[in-house]
Amino acid sequence: MTEPVRRRASCHCGAVIIEADLPEDLASARRCDCSFCRRRGAAAVTALTATLRVVQGAENLSLYTWGTGTAKHYFCKTCGIYTHHQRRSDPTESGVNLGAIDGVNPRDLGDLAWVDGVNHPSDRK
Repeated sequence: MTEPVRRRASCHCGAVIIEADLPEDLASARRCDCSFCRRRGAAAVTALTATLRVVQGAENLSLYTWGTGTAKHYFCKTCGIYTHHQRRSDPTESGVNLGAIDGVNPRDLGDLAWVDGVNHPSDRK
């Protein structure tokens, strides 16, 4: 197992900067087809929630949550860019917006895998 890679990400206007350790670095990049993610459209990489830190602009983050309230999605109040979210499937993990990571162009990663968010175990009765 390799050491996690620390990455920085920021919103479009630069008001919010975060950093987190990515256990698989960019190899964890995925898209999700849940009702929220497919509308948001941003791919995410896996970060360890315990290592995710808002370096700048915590006061400029807006929180969106619904349903079970487990997933917590954060956006810049100024430019509206999604920066990260705490996962519903595993709250010890967070997703970081792939397109917001410094020096990364998602296009360079090619086709990304999809996560089946439509059939999430928490939605089954």
